[in-house]
Amino acid sequence: MVSLAKSSSRQAEIVEVVFRRGWDYMRRLLSGGKTDEPEIPPPAVLRNILTDLGPVYVKLGQLLSTRPDLLPPAYIEALSSLQSKVPPVDASEMEGFIRQQLPSPPEKIFAKINYQAIAAGSIAQTHRATLKDGREVAIKVQRPGIELIVARDIALIKNVARLVGNTEFGQRYNVVSLADEFSRALQAELDFTQEASYTDQLRANLSQSRWFDPKRLLVPEVFWDLTRPKIMVLEWLDGVPILSANLRGSGYGGNIDAERQAITTVLFQAFFQQYLSDGFFHADPHPGNIFYLSDGRVAILDCGMMGSLDPRTRTTLMEMMLAMVSCDAQRCTQLTLQIAEPMQSVDLLRLQSDYNRLLGRYANLSLARINTAEAFNEIMEAASRNYLRWPANIGLFAKSLANLEGVARQFYPAVNLFEEVKPLMSDLFRQQLIGDDPLQAAFRTAIEFKSLSLESPRQLSFLLDRLSNETLQLNLKVHGIDGLRRSIDDAANRRTFGTVVSALIIGAAIVASGAQTSQLQLLSDILFAVASFLGFWLIIGILRSGRLR
Repeated sequence: MVSLAKSSSRQAEIVEVVFRRGWDYMRRLLSGGKTDEPEIPPPAVLRNILTDLGPVYVKLGQLLSTRPDLLPPAYIEALSSLQSKVPPVDASEMEGFIRQQLPSPPEKIFAKINYQAIAAGSIAQTHRATLKDGREVAIKVQRPGIELIVARDIALIKNVARLVGNTEFGQRYNVVSLADEFSRALQAELDFTQEASYTDQLRANLSQSRWFDPKRLLVPEVFWDLTRPKIMVLEWLDGVPILSANLRGSGYGGNIDAERQAITTVLFQAFFQQYLSDGFFHADPHPGNIFYLSDGRVAILDCGMMGSLDPRTRTTLMEMMLAMVSCDAQRCTQLTLQIAEPMQSVDLLRLQSDYNRLLGRYANLSLARINTAEAFNEIMEAASRNYLRWPANIGLFAKSLANLEGVARQFYPAVNLFEEVKPLMSDLFRQQLIGDDPLQAAFRTAIEFKSLSLESPRQLSFLLDRLSNETLQLNLKVHGIDGLRRSIDDAANRRTFGTVVSALIIGAAIVASGAQTSQLQLLSDILFAVASFLGFWLIIGILRSGRLR
């Protein structure tokens, strides 16, 4: 194997970081040495390694934080707080870059623009400006040259994934597919028109609701005429991260707790509308992406990471949450099998037993004390231990729910998630049962009953006819029957083999007892020799099979 550490200066830099941080497994792998099964470093060490390696690896860590099916909770928590420590690009350099990206010179578009960044991230940084008509806007701009860094590091990550993919660990967790998924996600994040589309879609979805007042919630407007793949112009929102908000209880009689509860209710109902009704949700609602605005409204920012859930999955997730609250391990097992993909034969009794033990901890707790996101992550972890692989969108849902509930509990510790979303879930169940139009649902049900009443006698008559003519065939498939059949065939063959050997010995004895000529004596000797050879062969076969007892 050609040493990876010698193929580029970037790889040498990675080896240096790994050496310094002390991850022995990756150090041996990158140095081309002999490796055993992968050994993941402790959570804090992994977070430090990814931080030291730069923006692409920070994004990799953030992606991994959406996969509780792959990593234990301690790693998910460590990676969820992962942030790049990168200084902003110099204002003079950014001025030239922004001029290149805008459709017209900045002087014709803005009355004022600040080329000094007000916030800087691993992929982009944000600037503030004022349009000619006086509206305040935020300009999100990619860091110059980030595409080359991304392409270089993605290629290296894919190479390492291919190496690890040959191990049992790599095959079990499909690390090659994970590297491809990360590559696609990062490439999409480099196209701000994609993020702008997500922002517009979320804004449209939350602009109307039956469960909360849309006027209390805001998603920034996108200025499409100024948005390009490397630059996005958004409505400026005057506010602060929600956990830094200085509430005054305005509109609630000065009662700050009442205002906190009202804001928490709006957030939960808005996000559960995304999860269970719209099927398109913000996957990263950490405290920095939820703003408390100066006018008392709440804003959701940064739609770069979004998730989607199809109708069937949404229904299953809703049922699973209710099964968790009811501590119904059997139902949780059934619902898990509807979503997760088995990687090998699954022991259902063991899975249900794991769920029983897990949910038993919540049996005597009030709903207010149940951390739903934590319980769901434990369900995912238990399923993964039983060789079930969750789809990536379920990982995004789990991350989003965990971030949302974490923010809500810090902002308003007395929160009761199920009380907050009960009206929404009740309405969704009613909608699933009878639909938005009860009359239409009644007509549809009547037509289905009519079809059933017409088809059932015909099908019953057909079945009875097949029975009377003895032409009915049952097509049954029993798992594991092939092994049992082979065992029975082996036993029957050995029994027949033994019978043949016994017959040869008896025949030889009869011939020997009545042998009058040398020819008959020779035949008797041949029969004894053949019987002895076959007998030894049978004994050796039994001994080699290990089934002597």
